[in-house]
Amino acid sequence: MKFDALKSFMDYLTSWRIPGNSVSVCINNNEVFNYQSGYADLENQIKMTSDKLFNIYSCSKVTTVTAALQLYEKGYFLLDDPLYDFIPAFKEMYIRNEEGVREKAKNPITLRHLFTMTSGLTYNMETLAIKEAVKNGDGKAETLDIVNAIAKASLSFEPGTAWQYSLSHDVLAGVVEVISGKKFRNYVKENIFTPLGMNESYYSNELVKGRMAEQYKYINGKESDLVKLQSETNNKSAGNIINVGKDVENLVLSTEHDSGGAGITTSVGDYSKLASALANFGLGASGERILSKGTVELLRTNQLNSPELSKNFNWSQLKGYGYGLGVRTLIDKAKSGSTGNLGEFGWGGAAGATVLVDPDIGLSVFYTHHMLNPHEEYYQPRLRNVVYNCIYS
Repeated sequence: MKFDALKSFMDYLTSWRIPGNSVSVCINNNEVFNYQSGYADLENQIKMTSDKLFNIYSCSKVTTVTAALQLYEKGYFLLDDPLYDFIPAFKEMYIRNEEGVREKAKNPITLRHLFTMTSGLTYNMETLAIKEAVKNGDGKAETLDIVNAIAKASLSFEPGTAWQYSLSHDVLAGVVEVISGKKFRNYVKENIFTPLGMNESYYSNELVKGRMAEQYKYINGKESDLVKLQSETNNKSAGNIINVGKDVENLVLSTEHDSGGAGITTSVGDYSKLASALANFGLGASGERILSKGTVELLRTNQLNSPELSKNFNWSQLKGYGYGLGVRTLIDKAKSGSTGNLGEFGWGGAAGATVLVDPDIGLSVFYTHHMLNPHEEYYQPRLRNVVYNCIYS
C-alpha cells in the first residue's frame, strides 16, 4: 500500500478551497495512514494537526444507528414496531397536503422508518414547538424535550412511502434514551466510546472549544468581511470563506441536548476507531465487540427497494448507492463509478466529515475538513477512488 496519491489529493484540496483537512485510514483495525494538510486556523496560519477536534455533524448518525442496533440485537424492539410504543407523542401524526390542509396519517411511524429516513419527518429545527422547548428549558433543554417537540410538526408524506433526509435519527436517539433509561450521551459513552477507547468524542463541545479547528463557511461571490481564499488554481475568484465560530449550527440546541443526527465533536483518530470496528464486523481493536456480524450486514443492506422509495435519494455524490439502516451502501458500481466493493457503506457531515467502511477487506476511512458548504459532491467520490487506488497499489 502506498498513500502518495491520497496525500497529494488532500494537498490539492487545501490548495483549492478547503482550509485544512485530516484523515485516518485503517486496515483490519490497524491504522496504516494518518495525514493532515492545510490550516486549522486560516487567519493565523496555524497548521492542521492530528489532535484537532471537529464538529462532524451528520457523521454522528453512524454512532446513533450503531447505538440503536445494539438494543435491537438484544431484543428490545423490532424494526416494524411503532414509534409511539416508545415515545407516545408520536401516536397521532398529521400530514400537510399540497393544499396546506392537515390530514391524519393512516400509518404509524415505525422504527424502520426512523432508521431509513422514510418517516415523513422534516429537518426543520425552527418550528414553534422546538423554539418553545428550548425556551422552557432555559438553556438546558433535554434530548427528549426536543424529540417530543419534533412530534408536533406535520409530516411531509405518509410514513414509509418516500425517502427524505430528516430529524429521524434525532428521534432515534430519544428511543435509545427511553429503552436504556439513560441519557443518550451516557449510553453511547458506556456502550461505544469507552469500549472502543474513544476518549476524544463529545456531545457538548463547550469545554473543548479551545482544541477545535476553526469552522468556516464557503460563500460564493464577494463580501467585504470575508477572508479571501488563497489559491493558485483557476477557482481563485470562485468564492470566499468566513469563520463561523465553533458551534454546531442550528442543530445542537443546548448543552444538554444530544443530537443523534449531528451532535458529536471528535478528532479524526478517535472517530476512526468506530469506523474501524464496523469495518471488522463490529469488533474493535481492543477486542470489544459493539455489534454482531449479522447486524453489520443488516446495517449495510439497501432498504430502498422500490422506485418510489428511492426516487428522492438522488444526491450526485450517491449515484449507485442505496440506503441501509442510516448509511449509504454501494449497490451499483457502474452507476457510481466507484472503484470500491459492493456493500461499502458510510455517511458524510455538513462541515466535510465522511466515514467509509468496507468490511469485505477490513477497510475504514475517516476524513474531515471543517467547512460548511463542504463540496461533498466533488470531494467524496474522488476521495473514495483515491483511497482504493492506494490500498491496491
